[in-house]
Amino acid sequence: MGKRSYWILISLLFMGLFISGCPKRIPEPIPEKPFFGNPIVKILDAFSPAESLQSRVSIRIETVRNGEEMNFLLNGFLLYQKPDQLRILGYHPLGMGLFDALYRNGEFFLLIIPQKRAYTGEVSQFEDLIEKAGPIEVYSEKPQGSEIPNRIRIHVVEKETRIDLRLKEITINASLPADTFQWSVPEGVEVKPLAQLLKRKRLR
Repeated sequence: MGKRSYWILISLLFMGLFISGCPKRIPEPIPEKPFFGNPIVKILDAFSPAESLQSRVSIRIETVRNGEEMNFLLNGFLLYQKPDQLRILGYHPLGMGLFDALYRNGEFFLLIIPQKRAYTGEVSQFEDLIEKAGPIEVYSEKPQGSEIPNRIRIHVVEKETRIDLRLKEITINASLPADTFQWSVPEGVEVKPLAQLLKRKRLR
């Protein structure tokens, strides 16, 4: 797969995402029943016991394209502010920025850093894409005694795609900078409507 296709695939997968004394033994995480629907609804609900949250996150993506299994490992940061603000920044393991995905009050912003392109629009613009993607299962796991999950798994069944988010170094209810969920376009970045991305780059 070429570099360009790699960045597009990663960004599209996360767009779907938005749319929709120490103990001697580490407690086993408690899995919840799967949620079927727009994954963004489940993720916001999972973090709702906190007023705010910030965390490092490891991201594993498993998918199948043209019969070929593909795996991607990324690093990132996750930021949440109650009730409906969520931001995920993704980085290559070597540190290069790949994407910046922001959901805020019904709006979605996606910056594809290597391509110097950004897309913005209302979430309602890609509800049909979520429906056409078929069942989307969302699981969250919480450490014993915690209300906040440290793992979220998303399975787009018909697309044979799994996204696994593992949170670490979680900080809850700390004051976030005022510009945490502000969208600013870097110099030289082309901004296009989200609908245009959906029309040209739908998941196959």
